[in-house]
Amino acid sequence: MRTLLTLVLTALSAVCQAADFTIQVGQPRQTIQHFGASDGWSMQFIGAWDNEAEQEKIADWLFSTRCDEQGKPLGIGLSVWRFNLGAGSAEQGNEAHIQPGTRTECLLTPDGTYDWTRQAAQRKFLRMAKQRGVPHFLAFLNSPPVYFTKNGLATNTGRDGTFNLREECYDDFARFMGTAVKGIEQHDGIHIDYICPVNEPDGHWNWQGPKQEGTPATNREIARLVRMTAKEFQKQRLNTQILVNESSDLRCLLGIYETTWERGNTISTFFSKDSVDTYLGNTSHVPPLMVAHSYWTNTPVPYMREIREQLRDTIAKYGLHYWQTELCIMGNDEEIGGGGGYDFTMQTALYVARVIHHDLVFANAESWSWWRAVGGNYKDGLIRVYSNDHMRSGYAVDSRLMWALGNYSRFIRPGAVRYEVTSTNEFNPYGIMCSAYRNADGRWVAVVINYSESLQPFTLHLSDRAPLTCRLYRTSDVSGETLKPIGTVSGQTVLPPRSITTFVEE
Repeated sequence: MRTLLTLVLTALSAVCQAADFTIQVGQPRQTIQHFGASDGWSMQFIGAWDNEAEQEKIADWLFSTRCDEQGKPLGIGLSVWRFNLGAGSAEQGNEAHIQPGTRTECLLTPDGTYDWTRQAAQRKFLRMAKQRGVPHFLAFLNSPPVYFTKNGLATNTGRDGTFNLREECYDDFARFMGTAVKGIEQHDGIHIDYICPVNEPDGHWNWQGPKQEGTPATNREIARLVRMTAKEFQKQRLNTQILVNESSDLRCLLGIYETTWERGNTISTFFSKDSVDTYLGNTSHVPPLMVAHSYWTNTPVPYMREIREQLRDTIAKYGLHYWQTELCIMGNDEEIGGGGGYDFTMQTALYVARVIHHDLVFANAESWSWWRAVGGNYKDGLIRVYSNDHMRSGYAVDSRLMWALGNYSRFIRPGAVRYEVTSTNEFNPYGIMCSAYRNADGRWVAVVINYSESLQPFTLHLSDRAPLTCRLYRTSDVSGETLKPIGTVSGQTVLPPRSITTFVEE
């Protein structure tokens, strides 16, 4: 008696040929370092809630690698956590020219001492992440501490394109970062592996308040700060790596985009030996790496691939690596209605999964992070939080977006190597997209997106032997399908419409 799957496959085969995907075992690509998200703005409130059960639920969703009795993952197992090292706008209150929900505390006080009770709620989530096995931590700064800025604020209201840091305070800022990194390890037991001194210093970003902390910076200013920070880290005997430069737009890495020459062409500016004044390739604590954000370059869809392939080739030309460190939905993401209004469904989840696929497969990104872990009524949080008292308390609801990221982060672990995948079908960003990885333990993992509205017959196998036997984990709009284990397969299977399925070798 034939099984239901066999009947379905037979019926489908009469209509369309199965998509056959082959993992090319002789064609390794980049090594995956981690997948992550940030504590941006939300955790300073959530970490102070009295409801510890709700905090634990959020932490489990984000960080846990455990499964329930049925083998269903309890969380998405993020492997890097981005910590927003604050600039002190919170202490300024309404004088900060920054919206209350996006202000941050600063560990440094006006008299030059450090207050280790500050950023306590954010640091609680650092510890909760570590308790659940998160292996890597990245600190990022949107602004220098307000005590060092030209206008005394954490937002550059002048918008003249230069760094909001007084000339005489570069060494003070570097010392602050070193002391903060060392202090967080001493007080919280968290080693900060990486630090990004500047965030989105280029492109068209609007730093005028009231909005959020931030400042532009020229490439020369960034190079000066990075070199001074490296000297300070050597002095304090820190091994934290210094990352450049969290660009706001991939186009700024490759050329000049909505800015001037002082803030464009950042790959060649920092890593070409011809750029004598700004070359960072021989600077201690600076890895051969560029980090940037995927905003604004995900549409039109063919362009999403084109610019990432340009980025991949340029990164390779200079012998570098690339990390994508931040993304959420923006106004130009018109296919899913832009960023306004939270979406719990597969619409946003699939859209973002397609971006992840492009970043990993066409840009050779070695790390991939979403913007903030928890948000409100906007498509910027993996988790949606509800509060009636200005975030003094509340509750959280998960989303298909969070679990879709988990199709990657939960199963592709640090040290996994991506391998080339070929197919009998032409690449279709509105159909099936497949990427494959081999974890450090030797097991194969493939993430398969079915963007289409129809059932798709699908076969996965290795180039040097028979089809893989894999356990499947699926995320879709079907009730309960959030990384749900759905059995094993060897050979041909069927991909449900509008779904993401992770194949894990048995």
